[in-house]
Amino acid sequence: MRLRTSLPIEVLKMAVDSILSHKFRSGLTILGIIVGIVTAVVVASILTGMRSSIVSIVEEYGTNNIYAFHLTTGPGGNNRDERNRKPLTDDDANAILGQSTAIEDIARVNPGIGSWGSAFDDNMTYQGRNYRWASCDGVTANYDRISNLTLREGRWLTEQDDLQRRNVLVIGVNAREALFPNETDNPIGKVVRMNGDTWEIVGVIEKRKSGFFGENEEDRKVFMPYRTSRKVAPLREFLLMIIQAKRGHLDDAVAEIEAVLRLRREVKYGEPNNFDVKTADAFIAQFDGIIGGVGLVAIAISCLGLLVGGIGVMNIMLVSVTERTKEIGIRKAIGATKSAIVFQFLLEAMTLTMFGGLIGVGLSVMISNVLMLLIPSMPAAIEPWMIITSLCVSVGIGLIFGVLPARKASKLDPIECLRYE
Repeated sequence: MRLRTSLPIEVLKMAVDSILSHKFRSGLTILGIIVGIVTAVVVASILTGMRSSIVSIVEEYGTNNIYAFHLTTGPGGNNRDERNRKPLTDDDANAILGQSTAIEDIARVNPGIGSWGSAFDDNMTYQGRNYRWASCDGVTANYDRISNLTLREGRWLTEQDDLQRRNVLVIGVNAREALFPNETDNPIGKVVRMNGDTWEIVGVIEKRKSGFFGENEEDRKVFMPYRTSRKVAPLREFLLMIIQAKRGHLDDAVAEIEAVLRLRREVKYGEPNNFDVKTADAFIAQFDGIIGGVGLVAIAISCLGLLVGGIGVMNIMLVSVTERTKEIGIRKAIGATKSAIVFQFLLEAMTLTMFGGLIGVGLSVMISNVLMLLIPSMPAAIEPWMIITSLCVSVGIGLIFGVLPARKASKLDPIECLRYE
């Protein structure tokens, strides 16, 4: 009775002793499992960190905002058919404001006026210093409030700046560092050259708290009044609407925006929209689709490693059964049942793969920390569910691939076992 009670502990000790007595062989056996676990956990940690960064950026810009543009924003857009679409107009924005009851306000943006074949030269110069990476947008005076933008220095653009089409700029932190590298230099009121004209800097944007790989698109932005952008780039007719919905009415606002735009753009019933309307949740869902594809590739590679590891475990356990034939015969001779023998070898296989899982998780944590140390902007977050899942999968591999050796051991004839040399 005492033997049966202590059996699981004794079997576990036997399993550990067997693994430790063949360290090199055991290490090679679980190598595939280690590779599979490391691949899955490291990729999952990076993707989880990237998703957290995207969510933080979207939340910082405003979860109640809706983005309307004539092209599809994000992956999959801007194909040949879309490029033939006519841009949204100020009249569209006025119609949405006038006909929607769920809309609070609309910020109008003329995005990237120096890109997409525009003749506008957004290279900024000041006293021999250049900034060539500007992303110039023309925006209305309410953009800062709707996008939760904070100023570091100076002031924001005003309605008068817009109405009078003044050559004034609010610059991002990257432009400030390039043109005014000393913190003591005050950029407010300074005049820079851009597009063959002079521009007065009236404000500097505070760096966003959230960023993707440490960078936020707004860090390199240069904002000018919306009507000024139309004046200096008259062929640039794009309009991005950032529409602020009333609290609790986001879905209603989306439905009303689509209804107004479909009517104005003469989209027939049953036809898809010839414009794009996205919420913060839609951007996150779009990103989830991307990381889902990357995750599937990582899972496929991980499964390949786990399969190789599982086959190795099964092979080594079959060898172990052959090597311990006499031991099995002795155990059966003193009363060990088939189920006890099965349990013994299954527990040994699961212990072996659990060691592989523990080593894999340890290496994953180390690799993720090294990546974040070498690349501070690299988002990587190992969460408890990753560790628990990895250990469960590794133990499950031992259970699955240990069945055949365990059954073979349990079916051995004790008399033949005792005769085995």
